[in-house]
Amino acid sequence: MMNSRMVQFWVGVFVLAGFAALLFLALKVGNLGLGTGAASYQVRASFSNIGSLKARAPVRAAGVTVGRVLAVDFDATRYEADVTMAIDSAYRFPLDTSASILTSGVLGENYIGLDAGAEETPLEDGGRITITQSAVVLEHVIGQFLYDKAQEATP
Repeated sequence: MMNSRMVQFWVGVFVLAGFAALLFLALKVGNLGLGTGAASYQVRASFSNIGSLKARAPVRAAGVTVGRVLAVDFDATRYEADVTMAIDSAYRFPLDTSASILTSGVLGENYIGLDAGAEETPLEDGGRITITQSAVVLEHVIGQFLYDKAQEATP
């Protein structure tokens, strides 16, 4: 009787640990995380086209994730997308840092890539990155290619 209860207890502990591991894995894969609690500062950048960039997308420099996209808004006065990023305080970038929207792989997720400049003054909390490069939209590239080929064929 006691041995059966002990086995049931340990099976229950094992099942709960399995559910916790699955929850953790689902949050990591979904890029949702439970929050790292790391201190960060916010910077903003404007792009004419952000492709499929979404909130919680990674911000990377030299392939290392240094932050996350907090919000993506539309600026109705300039007709551009305004992106707010949270950068880990351990990473300081100069004022002339450039931001590009890149894609992981051929059809992967979009992320923001930062390239540090040579300025000595660092970006501060609430600062703005002014040198930006928008996302390359595959449909536009293919459309331009087809248009150019049609122009070549026309006498």
